[in-house]
Amino acid sequence: MSYQNKLLSRLSADDRDRFAPLMQKIELEEKQILLEPRQVIDYVYFPETSICSMLAATEKKPAIEVGMFGYEGMSNFVTRPGDRSYLRTTVLLPGEAWRISAAPFAEALSVLPTLNESVLRFKDALAIQFAYTSFANGSFSIEQRLARWLLMMQDRARRDVFTLVHDTMAGLLAVRRSGITNATHVLEGEGAIRTTRGSITIRDRDRLIALAGESYGSAEYAYSMLFPTDQRATGK
Repeated sequence: MSYQNKLLSRLSADDRDRFAPLMQKIELEEKQILLEPRQVIDYVYFPETSICSMLAATEKKPAIEVGMFGYEGMSNFVTRPGDRSYLRTTVLLPGEAWRISAAPFAEALSVLPTLNESVLRFKDALAIQFAYTSFANGSFSIEQRLARWLLMMQDRARRDVFTLVHDTMAGLLAVRRSGITNATHVLEGEGAIRTTRGSITIRDRDRLIALAGESYGSAEYAYSMLFPTDQRATGK
């Protein structure tokens, strides 16, 4: 069996044969909540065509996106049954994913070496993404941050058109809706994107990369170094 998910595709043939029967193919729906903070992790997800958002969330403050993963990665890491999530994970782009229960996943980590290696490498990649998301939020303009976010979406969706509304982007980037509206006008005026009601089309990726500046590329380059045979765009 072949996988679109990059981590699953890196498994050795033997490890893949042992891991595949433990998984279930499912459809993830837009805005579906997979995990809440402090919740015991019941399942681990490996997206194929879906994209998920990881958010820092409290009871009194609006949530903010700290990470994103799609076919290049996976959801929360479980090293033993009963482990908890401390982030909210929601579905940003609906689509297919593989799901495995926490207990057999934890067991598989201890006996399947290529699974363990891929998971540890992605854990490093995600930590680097978290770091550069924090850097982008504190050091770059809304226009640059939006350009970075759209590039990250394009990397994982592998297409140029997304169904997105300003309210969603504003919430994830923790800015006012008017700020997103102004930022999309700037990016559109530069010829990088085209907006219509409820959707955004990336017209010129190179221009969007230039507009994102140094907010985009470092985490993507780190991923390419951690997974050197992977062919996804690095932004470099």
